[in-house]
Amino acid sequence: MVEAFAVASGKGGTGKTTSTVALGMALADRYDVTIVDADTGMANLLFHAGLEDVETTLHDVMTAGDVPVEAATYDRFGMSVVPCGTSLAGFEDADPERLRGAVADLAAGADVLLLDSPATLGSKSAVLPIVLSDRVIVVLNPTVPAVSDGLKVQEYALSYGSDIAGTIFNRTRGDAESVTEKADRYFEGPTLATVPESDAVQAARSDGTPLLKHAPDSPAAAAFRRAAGALSVADGDSEAVAERFRTAVIPDPP
Repeated sequence: MVEAFAVASGKGGTGKTTSTVALGMALADRYDVTIVDADTGMANLLFHAGLEDVETTLHDVMTAGDVPVEAATYDRFGMSVVPCGTSLAGFEDADPERLRGAVADLAAGADVLLLDSPATLGSKSAVLPIVLSDRVIVVLNPTVPAVSDGLKVQEYALSYGSDIAGTIFNRTRGDAESVTEKADRYFEGPTLATVPESDAVQAARSDGTPLLKHAPDSPAAAAFRRAAGALSVADGDSEAVAERFRTAVIPDPP
C-alpha cells in the first residue's frame, strides 16, 4: 500500500517543512513513512532532520548522473528522509522531470509518501509535487493572504485531479477562530488541526531535531499528532502509484 501526499502552502513562512516532518514522525507510529524535500530551490528539510552534513541529496539524483534515490535516503527519527541540497549550482543542474522517477522508486518501500512542496506555484518544479500526489495537505497561517494563497493551491490541485486531504492552521494565536471558520467554507476536506504558535518549534530547528523529538509534550506537537490521527491512508497499489509518477506529464505553472 502507498499513498502520496503533497504538503503545500502557496506562500512561504507558514511552517510547511515543520508540518511535513511532524506529520511524518506521527504517522510513522502506524506506517512506513518516507518524506521527500521536493522544494528543490529552497531546501529546508535537511536542517530540520539534522542532515545538513550529508554528501548525497536529491539534487544529485536529479542531475544527469546515475545516482539512485536510495543513496540520498536516510533513516531518521523512525522515517526515511530524502533531503535536497542547498547550493544554487545543484538547483540549476537538477532536472525536475527526474523527480518523477525518484518518487516512483520510493513508492515501492513506503506506505506514506510526504512531499514537502515549494512555497509558490511559479515553476514546473514547484507544481509537480502537487500534480503527482494523491492528496494535498494545505498548510495555512490564520491570515487572509495565507488563506488566499492556499485556495490557489487547492484550485490547481483539483484541476489536475489531486484531492485535498485537509488543512492545517499553523502558528495560530488566540484570534484565529474567525479566520479558520471562514476558511472551512471554501476548502475541501476537514481542518486536520490548529497548531498554536510555539517557541519550541524554533528551538527544535536550532537543535537540528524535529519538534516531536525536541518537545514531544508541547501543545504544538500534540496538535500535529491530532492532524496525523485524522488522516486515513488509502491502500493504494504501489506499482500503480509508481507508474503514475513515471508517466506523469509536467504541467505549466498557473
